[in-house]
Amino acid sequence: MKLLMRWNIRQGKEADYFEYVLKEFAPGINKLGLQLTESWYTVYGEGPQILTGAVTDSQEEMDAALDNEAWPKMIQKLKEYVTDFGYKVVPATGRFQL
Repeated sequence: MKLLMRWNIRQGKEADYFEYVLKEFAPGINKLGLQLTESWYTVYGEGPQILTGAVTDSQEEMDAALDNEAWPKMIQKLKEYVTDFGYKVVPATGRFQL
């Protein structure tokens, strides 16, 4: 299964955002049992500024990760630095997905 996340970085929060994502959010995702697969930064055009994907081997593993008490805490802190956060879970295809 694949977790697709999207958001925009708050203006003036870029340095704090990158510090949080690199030091806490990405390692926290891995601790939940999710494997980060990609992160895209949109420089030009419409759409979310950040697109990020993470996978698990099964729906049960994905459910366990998203049911973990750490998940909402990580997202709550992420929202201090971002707007328009959203996510969805889809079957992983091994290709680029939106």
